[in-house]
Amino acid sequence: MDLTQLKMFCATAGTGSLARAAELLHRVPSNLTTRLRQLERELGADLFIREKQRLRLSPMGHNFLGYATRILALSEEAISMTHAGEPTGNFALGAMESTAAIRLPALLATYHQHFPRVSLSLVTGSSGDMLDGVRAGTLAAALVDGPVNYPEISSCFSFAETLVLIAALDQPPIDGPADIGGKTLFAFSPSCSYRRRFEGWFQNEGVAPGPILEIQSYHTMLACVASGAGVAMLPLAVLRQLPDRQRVSVHELPAETAAAATWLIWRAEAFSPNVAALKKFIMEQQPAAAGNGFAHNEVILENV
Repeated sequence: MDLTQLKMFCATAGTGSLARAAELLHRVPSNLTTRLRQLERELGADLFIREKQRLRLSPMGHNFLGYATRILALSEEAISMTHAGEPTGNFALGAMESTAAIRLPALLATYHQHFPRVSLSLVTGSSGDMLDGVRAGTLAAALVDGPVNYPEISSCFSFAETLVLIAALDQPPIDGPADIGGKTLFAFSPSCSYRRRFEGWFQNEGVAPGPILEIQSYHTMLACVASGAGVAMLPLAVLRQLPDRQRVSVHELPAETAAAATWLIWRAEAFSPNVAALKKFIMEQQPAAAGNGFAHNEVILENV
C-alpha cells in the first residue's frame, strides 16, 4: 500500500467513477483498476461494490476511506513541514457559522496577505461536525464551541461570545424557561453546541421546551422569530450584524448559559506551520484570548 494507491482510492470514492478519477489524476482508467485491485488484495477485502456504470463504496470501503483521508492529510502536512517551517500548501479550516461570519473575515484576510502560497479552504457547520472533521483528519484545524477534551486533540482559547435569547417584539420579559415553555425553538442541527446549550437551559430548570424546528441560517432564524412563531438563541455579535435585528426583542440569559467560548482545535500530532500561523494571528488580534478566559462578558442590550 502506498500514497499513490490511497490517492486513487479517494479520488474514485469521491467521484464514483474510474474514468472521472483517472481524469483527475491524469492517468488511464486501466491503471487505476489494476492498482485498486492490488490494494484490495493487500487488504483482503473489497473496497467497492462494482455496478455497470458506477462504483459504490462497500461497508469496508467506507471505514477505510476515513483512514486513507487522514493518512494523505498527514503526509501533506509532513511535506509542508520541510519548507523551512513556512505555511504553504492546502489548509482545510473548519468553523461554526457564527464564527465564520463575525470573526474570520479580517483574520483570514490578514492570513492571506502574509501567506499567499497557502490554499485555504473554509468549511462551515456545527461544532460537532467540525470536531469530527479534525478527528478524522479531513480538517487541519477548526474553530468550535469549547473547551474540547479529547486526548488526540490540542486546543487554545480564541474568542469569547455572549449568547442572548430573541423573541417577538410583543414578548413580555423572560426571567426563565417557564416564561416561554411550550414555545417553538428555532435552532440548528442536533450537533450544534449552541442548540444543546439552549435545550440544557430548559432541562436545568425542569421545563419542557416546545417543538424544535431546525433552521439553516441566522437570517432565517431571525425572520421566524420576528413573525411571532417562536424563540431562538444566538450570539449577540451575530445579532448585531443582522439587518432586521430591530424586529425582535432581546433577552439576557443566565451567565452559565450566556457565556460561550470559541476554541481553535487541531490534532496533537499535526501542529503544522499553517495551524501555528493561524494560532499566532488569533492570539495577536484577540487580546482576551491571552488569559484563556473572558475579559468582559456583560451583555449590553442597548443599541442592539
